[in-house]
Amino acid sequence: MTRPKDTIRVDEVPLTLSFADDDANGEEEHLQAVLLSFILAHDISKAARSDDLTYSVDYTAAYAILIETLPKTRHASLEALVELVFETLFRIHLDVDEASVVVTLQGALPRFTIEATRKREQPLARPYRFIINKLGFSTITGSDPRERIEKQPVMFDITVDRKQHGSTSQEWFPFATLATSIHQTFTASAYLIIESLTSAVACHVLEYTKDPDDTVTIKLSKLNALALAASAQIQITRQRDDFADVFAARGSKERLLPLPTAIRPEEEAVHSGSSSSHSVALALGSNLGDRFANIETALRLIEVPTFMYETAPMYVTDQPLFANCACMIETNLSPMDLLRLVKEIETAVGRVPGIRFGPRAVDLDILTYDDQLVDTRPPDSRASLDNLIGQLVIPHPRTCEREFVLRPLNDMIPHYIHPASNKTIGTLLDELVSTQTDNDFPMLKVMPFPKYPSDAPESTKIHGIHVPPTAKYWTVSSNPAKHGRPRKTHLMATLNVTPDSFSDGAQHNTLHTALAYTITAVASGADIIDVGGHSTRPGANTISTDEELARVLPVVQAIRVHPSPAVRDALLSIDTFRWAVAARAVRAGANCINDVHAFTGPAYPLNAASWEHLTRMRGVARELGVPVVLMHSRGDADKNKGYDAYDDAGGIVAAVQAELGRKVDMIVRGPGGVRRWLVFVDPGIGFSKTVEGQLTLMRDLGRMTAPTPAHERESAHEHEHGQVGNALAGYPLLVGPSKKSVWGAVLEQGGVEGVYQGRKTNAQERGWATAAAVACAVQQGASAVRVHDVAEMRDVVTIASAIWNR
Repeated sequence: MTRPKDTIRVDEVPLTLSFADDDANGEEEHLQAVLLSFILAHDISKAARSDDLTYSVDYTAAYAILIETLPKTRHASLEALVELVFETLFRIHLDVDEASVVVTLQGALPRFTIEATRKREQPLARPYRFIINKLGFSTITGSDPRERIEKQPVMFDITVDRKQHGSTSQEWFPFATLATSIHQTFTASAYLIIESLTSAVACHVLEYTKDPDDTVTIKLSKLNALALAASAQIQITRQRDDFADVFAARGSKERLLPLPTAIRPEEEAVHSGSSSSHSVALALGSNLGDRFANIETALRLIEVPTFMYETAPMYVTDQPLFANCACMIETNLSPMDLLRLVKEIETAVGRVPGIRFGPRAVDLDILTYDDQLVDTRPPDSRASLDNLIGQLVIPHPRTCEREFVLRPLNDMIPHYIHPASNKTIGTLLDELVSTQTDNDFPMLKVMPFPKYPSDAPESTKIHGIHVPPTAKYWTVSSNPAKHGRPRKTHLMATLNVTPDSFSDGAQHNTLHTALAYTITAVASGADIIDVGGHSTRPGANTISTDEELARVLPVVQAIRVHPSPAVRDALLSIDTFRWAVAARAVRAGANCINDVHAFTGPAYPLNAASWEHLTRMRGVARELGVPVVLMHSRGDADKNKGYDAYDDAGGIVAAVQAELGRKVDMIVRGPGGVRRWLVFVDPGIGFSKTVEGQLTLMRDLGRMTAPTPAHERESAHEHEHGQVGNALAGYPLLVGPSKKSVWGAVLEQGGVEGVYQGRKTNAQERGWATAAAVACAVQQGASAVRVHDVAEMRDVVTIASAIWNR
């Protein structure tokens, strides 16, 4: 038997190194903490027998050179770093013919590691191992009935073995984006057995990495499977040949394995005709109890919603207003089995028998099932709609008369052809709206703000699902041109607890002054207080997460225990781009997250770290169920102001629509997405735009979230998501124009006739300029404005709204 080689190892040397960002130009860089280990294969027999340093490997020499030289180099990738370490080891140790290098990225889970082994005489074909450790999330898996409703925690360890050839060391292995893809794809899956789930993940990884020679090893740990065991585990090793039939059958399609999202164990045995996946639209409504928490609870048992609306009751009108939305699911259940499942969900959320069309805690209706026509009643009993108990008719027979059904469907599938009417959803909605009058109660988009801290006794807990109660909610007209109801522009007060913000730095960075500002802002009519602990002005110092938390948490906590109910119950937003700060602040009492980088972090152009930011922030926002403000920016506020690429597409407005729209799509679409009704979009006045660009943007704010023109909608069926044009259409708009330097630049310009020479202003002197910008935002339809001087801007909003919002 061959004896294993002797090795000498230097283990886990902590280093902070500079890496080029993973973008096309590689001109930007970021610092990354890593742990470096190296292993030298060396026969120690002579040294052991003689106890002579001559035969020993001086590992301290390599250690000293590496810790001195590596931090001085900007590395193109982890792979490039590994190759540089190899070169150093072989240059220093001429008697070493084989070495291994291990580099682990330090940070939160999951943990990313690269391992490589190289022989001196074989530099061009070397094995690499890419490892993702402790990728955890919850998903439906198991055959027990309870396991088909409650998600189970699972943990994945993923290893990709690859033969690296040629000069590929400049390319990053997609650790973060692969982890994100696995998380997003399989949190929404519902496999019966962990063998299927593990195999599906292996196939997904092999598809994602695209290297035909990769070998992937997947270890899945199901953490709560056994009462006395830490976990039940399964480990498999696969190559693409193991999924040859799947790859051949699906070709270039985006997803290779079916992803069941509403599967129950008995169906596979009983309903052989239901094994394929079906696309289903469901409607959800509630008008009893905490309407928004009820719907959120039901959605966490199903998924993928539209905007949410507040609507007047139909048929039986003497009852509370409803909250309504719709969602799309994939299922392998037959229509009747799906009906039984949604009825179980209704009961779980709290629906009890009552009068027909009467109030209910939650109501779930199956609207469509692929393009099928289904009627389970006998043929001679289909003339009436009074005999539907225990029966099923698809499409839902009252779809075409209900705006609260058609409008949410239009958010998702406007070009779906209704099988019974042979008209698109968009056409049916237009026809219905054309018959309405100004006296009809308008459908209002709603944005509920959850109440935190979430240990309040009224919190909803069903089947382990924790949904916080609703603190307050805002409404936005979904069709302002049709109804005369006044449109409200909400006021967000800016509370910077920083020493260096551009306008109010060091003014409110003590607990006493922060509370004083909050009390005054609430009394002056602020609808929400935006608490920020990290300045985003150009040149501001970067502070640690701990420092940011130390600034904002005491303020949030103090507001939540203030003796005045008006102050104590005020809505709070946390202004941060860090997921740890967002999570802690919300749990302490904030109701909203305001992120100037729209979840992708400060890097520009976007890189691997950007996707980690997005995944983490998206997960925090989704788990806590809070509204989010997503702002357009391009890294540092004073840089990246070129938008020439959009000159032929509509200029700065088109640029913001495209760039912010892509981020919003990634945040709201797909499994684990943030609810569409919880998103504000912010054009980013003062961030990465020229003076003229910002003036144009303010002038055309109304275009930013305007619906896609009709002539563009006609060709939308060709688009991947059934949508073309403006990805921000329909989202409420928040604008932050307060005291920005752009107004200072305009004020510094001379008059048109050359008599007035203009004047220089500091931030505190731009109150009147801000008033003009706020009035413009109101006129352009903004749902909220973010300001410093609350009392003065409340007057501006009041007068501007009286002029334009009635």
